[in-house]
Amino acid sequence: MAENKDLLQVLWSGADVLRGKMDANEYKTYLLGLVFYKYLSDSYLAKVYDLLNDESPDDLREAQKQYEDVMKTDDAEDLLQELRTSMHYTLEPDMTYVSMLNMVNNNAFNREKLQAAFNRIQESDELFNGLFADVDLYSNRLGTGDQKQSATIAEVIRVLDGADLIHAKGDVLGNAYEYLIGQFASETGKKAGEFYTPHGPAQILCRIAMTGLEDKKGLQVYDPCMGSGSLMLSCRNYSSEPDYIKYYGQELMPSTYNLARMNMFLHGVLPENQHLRNGDTLDADWPTDEETEFDVVVMNPPYSAHWSAAEGFKQDERFMDYGGKLAPKSKADYAFLLHGFYHLKQNGTMAIVLPHGVLFRGAAEGCIRETLLKNGAIYAVIGLPSNMFYNTSIPTCIIVLKKHREGRDVLFIDASNLFEKEKKQNVMNEEHINKVLEFYSDRKTVEKQTYLASYEDIKANDFNLNIPRYVDTSEEEEEIDLKALTERIKETNQSIKECNETMISMLGDLTFNSSETEEAVKEFIKIFEEV
Repeated sequence: MAENKDLLQVLWSGADVLRGKMDANEYKTYLLGLVFYKYLSDSYLAKVYDLLNDESPDDLREAQKQYEDVMKTDDAEDLLQELRTSMHYTLEPDMTYVSMLNMVNNNAFNREKLQAAFNRIQESDELFNGLFADVDLYSNRLGTGDQKQSATIAEVIRVLDGADLIHAKGDVLGNAYEYLIGQFASETGKKAGEFYTPHGPAQILCRIAMTGLEDKKGLQVYDPCMGSGSLMLSCRNYSSEPDYIKYYGQELMPSTYNLARMNMFLHGVLPENQHLRNGDTLDADWPTDEETEFDVVVMNPPYSAHWSAAEGFKQDERFMDYGGKLAPKSKADYAFLLHGFYHLKQNGTMAIVLPHGVLFRGAAEGCIRETLLKNGAIYAVIGLPSNMFYNTSIPTCIIVLKKHREGRDVLFIDASNLFEKEKKQNVMNEEHINKVLEFYSDRKTVEKQTYLASYEDIKANDFNLNIPRYVDTSEEEEEIDLKALTERIKETNQSIKECNETMISMLGDLTFNSSETEEAVKEFIKIFEEV
């Protein structure tokens, strides 16, 4: 196998093969899908070698050879049965990544064989059903005709050979996958809003939601608009028991849903801890059986999306206790918020990113907001910098919600100036993130940065939560010294007078070769004499 290079460099260089053939939103599907296939295949061969030798392989080519040999013996069925149980999938020896690479190096690669490997994995267990559906090996984007299309895929396979996915320590592989997702988000621009939350807001969201739950074993995390699953997986970073976290997530877009499933596996999340669903969060509630309330709810839903707001939703338990009002058809923000809040445990924390309009818009939204505030559900409002997200340049906010807490005060944090400007986006670094979390933890008023508003304050503002109503960031204008200003004006006027006199004197010394020119200059001089 090729010498193992820096993992990120190798994985990202796979994109170079595809970059000129299609846009980033398309080639991310191919690259991330092929990386995941390599991971499954290499993990499979490593397991085979471990079962046969009771140790990990140094070289997967040796594992491949032993697998080919044992499959010719009477022990083959017992081995496959053990692999089905432990891995949830099986591969024929000629379906492994090592086998594909051998075919590539011998100019014998054919995409039909790779498609057969995809099919075998997908058909092995419900866990993998439809997982590679978006990796279209027969697309004209890869080139014209079978030969060029196969050659493109073959080149990606050759490049990815440099990535050792088996010996990566800890979360290195999962973090590398997150890096790829982030890089694609940067390249795809507005389309990235479907699957990615930038690092700064994601860390603030997750660290706030995890506060006080860091040591809980068997923590349950829920994201009903999960995208690539990155928000849920970020919660692992702040848990002392990350291997026992159970993830519940739903995603509308099938391709993004598949990306989240891959992301889970590459972060080492056990199949029994993955509870992911492809569906419309608002249209039909989920989950509705077994676990329906969660310790942590994190969300970055599509902003001001359209939804049906059908009358029937007024009897839906998620939305029925808010004065008979539903989020308007043209702005589903509060529908997403109420869905997440409904699934929050009594002692849990929810954090959601939404546009600022939810803080002050009236009508139905105002009624829902008032009910939440009267119930003490809104715990904090954090204003983020503008141009943080790939799908919008507008400023957004994080709303933190809790159930049945003492008090109805709300902490306002204005973090709109806590960022660094980069080429395309504004970015919150660790210093900015830590500052916001310090404000959140201290929960007190800091001039021009935070304000702890009492319920009476909020009621006096007609339940309007617009941050400038509570955090005054305006700067007092410097006092003007009128006496000094008068002196400067006098000096300026004197200077103008002297300059005019000099100009008139210089013009008076001119000689002329025509009476018309002389008359014009005299008229010009009159202008300065009148000043």
